[in-house]
Amino acid sequence: MEPFTTLSGAAAALFEPNISTDALIPSRAITSASRAGYGAKLFANWRYNADGSENPGFVLNEAAYRQARILIAGANFGCGSSREMAVWALEQFGIRCIIAPSYAPIFRANFLRNGLLPVILPEHVVAQLARVARQRPNGWSIDLERCEVREPGGQVHDFNIDAAEREQLLSGLDPIGLTLQHWARIQAFAAADRKRRPWIWRSA
Repeated sequence: MEPFTTLSGAAAALFEPNISTDALIPSRAITSASRAGYGAKLFANWRYNADGSENPGFVLNEAAYRQARILIAGANFGCGSSREMAVWALEQFGIRCIIAPSYAPIFRANFLRNGLLPVILPEHVVAQLARVARQRPNGWSIDLERCEVREPGGQVHDFNIDAAEREQLLSGLDPIGLTLQHWARIQAFAAADRKRRPWIWRSA
């Protein structure tokens, strides 16, 4: 997966609590186990009218936010089912970072596993960022090395992230890839253990 170090671009505000995975990608839009083709289906029930035309009142259909890389959202983002297609839809639309007060645990794990950054900040701070994004969509940046969110006006907000999760994103490696970095040590341990406890390694 692509390493995440810094990210710059537009931020869109959708500051509502409990945005579910069904809102992100409705079940009727899940037509394949393949990863491809989900970007156009992101927020399908909100982005499109019943006749398939775009809803001009939805934020991601506004010209300033069509290329948004950052989404500023409310608490408990990604609640509902565990469908990973919700993450694929966000990524394929172009969103690589979400800023929210909290996330549903399974969604957050899937988000990280796909190389995307879930920033957690206090709710009053996120609310303020949402207000800024509505006035100034461009000029936002995220720095994972420094763990900073920078507003267009230059104000910086520090965030915390687990060290192992941060390393995973910076390196662009999933948990299996991180483990395989130690493959030589794993093989050496297995070889030594095979000599020390041969009965463990006997096939049934």
